[in-house]
Order: sequence, then structure tokens, then C-alpha cells
Amino acid sequence: MTFNHFKIDLLQPNESEALFNLIDSNRVRLEDFFAGIVSKTLTLEATINYGVEIQQRIKDKSYLPYMITDTKTNAFVGLVDVKNIDWNVPKAELGSFIDTKYEGQGITSKATNLVVDYIVQKHKFIKLLCRANSRNKGSIAVILKNGFELEGTIRNDYRTTKGEIVDLNYYGRVF
Repeated sequence: MTFNHFKIDLLQPNESEALFNLIDSNRVRLEDFFAGIVSKTLTLEATINYGVEIQQRIKDKSYLPYMITDTKTNAFVGLVDVKNIDWNVPKAELGSFIDTKYEGQGITSKATNLVVDYIVQKHKFIKLLCRANSRNKGSIAVILKNGFELEGTIRNDYRTTKGEIVDLNYYGRVF
């Protein structure tokens, strides 16, 4: 998938260092909303080990991390991941973030749109979900731009990296 000077592909086995660099340069702002990936990428070595786990999860079709790459620099600038996949329905949850240097340019919205179209066509998902804390205005904007609707708020639903328990808004889109 491509648009402008960006491409979107599944994370490859040799890209753990690029993943580490993206997470590490955005770690502070990702801590509250991407606690899982932040905690598994504290060092390059930990990220390489996590990369092996991710590759197995891709093979198992239980996690699909789509990396956004700036083709001018060949650097990762963001992620749209497909997680919590339930093949019985079939449905999945989406998460996304963009490097702080690329914020506000519509890249995450466009990338999310392309990933949604692709995974619905390829994997025949009939429902996609997004979860966001009400403080995360950027993510909520991306979610709404991509046709997701607020389904409700689940109280005390998520533990941040700092240990705070927060409410999450659940957004859904049916296909």
C-alpha cells in the first residue's frame, strides 16, 4: 500500500532496529496508550526478541503490525496494528500512532484508511474496533475520520505504563 511518499507493509524480520528507533524516539508520548509495545521495546535487544515473537504472531494471524515508512528517508514513521483478532466473528482491534515529527499531516488517517480497506478485503473482517482514552484527541480524530462510531465507554478498562487505570471509549465499524 502506498500514498504520497509513504508505504505501508507488515513488519519484516530484519526491521527490529527500525521499530526500536521509532518507539524509542516517541516513548514518552506512547507510554500511556501503547503500554504493551513500549514495555517490550525498552532496549534494542528486547526489541529484537520481541520482533521474533511478532513474526510468529504474524504467521499465526494473531497480530498484524503495518509499518508506515517514509520512502524519502526509509525510516519508520508510524504504525497501524491489527490486534485482538477474533477469527470466529471475524473482528479485530486497530491501533495507530505517528512519529511526533509527522503529526498533523493526515498520514495516520490515510494509512488507517488503506489498512482498513486492505484487511477487510483480504481477511473478510465484518467488524473493527478502536479503543481510545478521551484525553487522546489525535487518535479520536483518526478514528472518527475513518468512519468509526462511538459504541460506549468502558470504565477502568486499561492500565497505563505508569499504573494508572483509565476509562476507554470504544469505537466500532461494521462491514
